[in-house]
Amino acid sequence: MYRKIYHYFYTLSLRWKLLCVVLPLVIVPILLVGSVTGYIANHQAYLGVTHTSKADLEHMTSFTIDLLNAHYQQFQVYKMDKERTLRLELATLTSLAYNLVESEYRQQASGRQTLATAQADASRALKKVNVAETGYIYAMTSKGTLKMHLAREGDNVFNEKDENGRLFIREICEKAVKNPGKVLYTVYPWRNEVLGDRKPRNKMVAYRYFPQWDWIIATGAYLEESSEDAEFERRSFADLKERIKSKQVGKTGYIFCMDSKGTFTLHPTAEGQNFFQAKDSSGRYFIQDMCLNKQGWIRYPWKNPGERSPRMKITHYAYFAPWDWIVAVGSYEDEFYRESNEIKSRILESMVVLTILIGTLAIGLLIIASKVLTDPINQMIEVIRRVKRGRLEEQMPVTSGDELGELATAFNRMTAMIRHNKEMESNLAQQGKMASLGVLSSGVAHEINNPLGVILGYASYLESKIPEDDPMYRFIHDIKRESKRCKKIVQDLLSYARTPKPNLEATNLNELLEQIVDFAANHTDMHGVTIIKAFQPDLPQVQVDGDQIRQVAINLILNAGAAMTDGGELVVQSVADGVDRVAISFVDTGGGIPAEYLEKIFEPFFTTKEKGTGLGLAITRQIVEMHMGKIEIDSELGKGTTVRIILPIEREVF
Repeated sequence: MYRKIYHYFYTLSLRWKLLCVVLPLVIVPILLVGSVTGYIANHQAYLGVTHTSKADLEHMTSFTIDLLNAHYQQFQVYKMDKERTLRLELATLTSLAYNLVESEYRQQASGRQTLATAQADASRALKKVNVAETGYIYAMTSKGTLKMHLAREGDNVFNEKDENGRLFIREICEKAVKNPGKVLYTVYPWRNEVLGDRKPRNKMVAYRYFPQWDWIIATGAYLEESSEDAEFERRSFADLKERIKSKQVGKTGYIFCMDSKGTFTLHPTAEGQNFFQAKDSSGRYFIQDMCLNKQGWIRYPWKNPGERSPRMKITHYAYFAPWDWIVAVGSYEDEFYRESNEIKSRILESMVVLTILIGTLAIGLLIIASKVLTDPINQMIEVIRRVKRGRLEEQMPVTSGDELGELATAFNRMTAMIRHNKEMESNLAQQGKMASLGVLSSGVAHEINNPLGVILGYASYLESKIPEDDPMYRFIHDIKRESKRCKKIVQDLLSYARTPKPNLEATNLNELLEQIVDFAANHTDMHGVTIIKAFQPDLPQVQVDGDQIRQVAINLILNAGAAMTDGGELVVQSVADGVDRVAISFVDTGGGIPAEYLEKIFEPFFTTKEKGTGLGLAITRQIVEMHMGKIEIDSELGKGTTVRIILPIEREVF
């Protein structure tokens, strides 16, 4: 029988388990204590409660609410006026920005400057405009790409959401396109972590669509930066608090306010402190009860420093919604009740006996609760600790159908998702490198190529004027050599970042490889290397860009030669791979590539050569992928390396 009951209890949901365990702890004490204390208290405790005392507390609460509401209404009117002013200012700035863009457009339309120059001039001018303390002007396309922005220029924010989850950028784009040239407005909550915002602030944006450039010109500022006079409100608020604090309630009572999280916003001694976890002298979380109920009466024992025993306190509280404040007025009962002290001895005598009985019962129930609830939770905690140490393959055992079982199932799904996300992160990191390389190559080409050309020119000129036996000749020669090396690095960067779209033509790969092998055989890196040609005679013509494939083959041949410093053999092979593909293989007898490098050799800037740039194989893979092909590599230390390129015979040209 016991096993059946225990099994039935164990299969219940966590909610029912809690009810079965905790409900007796609540109901039994309430019934027992309420029966005894009710009989005694009904005759004497409330004899001392007068209607005047409670009415006084209610009156003081209403009075405080009225003061807060008057202050709130006064500043709402003030803020609305300031908001209208801000709306006008944003509209004016947006129109001025629109006129400036329109002027630059006319310059472009007349042919006096290019589109890029006109847009760049407009961007520079508008970025200099300050709006309030942190506001600014920005521009984006109707698809949400930021064409001008202080921090996120170039980003696409079309699907950006505000703090309420609203797709506010999409709404701006759609409304702007439907109303070209018209100033429109939107207000949305936004939390700017860069500015240190801890909570969202309302931001107003005025925007106007310029269809010629597909620009939505927008001006935004936070309402609080323009709609509030902080110093004026601070002084007014301080005066309000002093007025409330000056009100006395009975002999030692006072008025205090707190938000719904339990932080005192107005208090004689504890202002700014959080008392959500505060307990009264009986151990009850009375502040939590007030925050939960928002308004009503509460009665609790409280002991101040220096007092021998706690005194019962009664408090009336009400909710002020505009500020999320709970206004409370309280005082000790012994200031309102005349006979409450007379019943304390009898209540205490009864409570001693009841406490012993209830305590015994509670201990037994708590033992059951700890056994049923804490064991599976402890098991889960142990699994969580192992996952925290990085063992994402750990799984929580699902042994029940209650909420804990559902939690374990959800946790297992979460760890699986984390493992998947880690794989995605590695892929995204690689894509980030590619994007950064494009930006880097443009800057390097512009900033380095021109001064390198000047250095090379002067070095060549000096080299021709100085005899070879001159001590300075070697230094000039070194300058020229290293400058050429830098120029080669820049050229590799540009080749990787700006690899053009292949110009596909029907090409005889065997003839192309024949030319490439004959050319590469004379390179200094190929001295001592025997090149063997193994071309399939009836190889079909392939749609490729001959120049790009030549670059790929030369790069792979020279890499193989560099790997065979003491000489060796390189086999260049072409063969049909099925009916719609061909394969080109480069098989060398060099030292091979370590296994840990195989996954990295195609990454930009990864190289094992002392003077390599790490871009050769990256460019090679890029060209092959642009031909809709793929490149494979197989290597073993001490035995050599095989690189295999697979290309489609024909492909559609887009």
